[in-house]
Amino acid sequence: MGKHILHYDSMLVLAHFKGHPMGGYGGALKQLAIGCASRAGKALIHSAGKTDDRFKTWEQHASSVVFPEAMADAASSVIEHFRGKIAFINVMKNLSVDCDCCAVAEDPCMKDIGILASLDPVAIDQACIDLVMQSDDPGREHFMERVNSRNGIHTIEAAAELGFGSRTYDLTEL
Repeated sequence: MGKHILHYDSMLVLAHFKGHPMGGYGGALKQLAIGCASRAGKALIHSAGKTDDRFKTWEQHASSVVFPEAMADAASSVIEHFRGKIAFINVMKNLSVDCDCCAVAEDPCMKDIGILASLDPVAIDQACIDLVMQSDDPGREHFMERVNSRNGIHTIEAAAELGFGSRTYDLTEL
């Protein structure tokens, strides 16, 4: 985690839910893992522990099995620090297959779906994936091809296996 995060006793995680070129999708779990990591931590996550040098990371990318597990593991440390004092908001607007971190992101491929809130990062990301899958939007296939080709669901699976969230949820519309 970044060193200053230890000075806070609660957190609200606001994520733009979208695709991601390496993780398949970005949501609450990505924000916890990458968004809260130090520079060296980001390199360690992207390389699954091979290097903490951000320049060498691009030569040592983790596989599509190990990277999601590294993200889930990193997210678990943030959850542990804020246990019971953390909430999540995922904004499902401008749904592109690319992340906001990309220099040139692809235009949105799906219509806006809405805004989700939860106390569970696993449940909120699972709900977002499910809402994309349930959509009749013609861009759904393109979006899910990105998620599936990068093994994105494995981040959710790994986080659930670590026990800091559940893939089961109740969706309440307001």
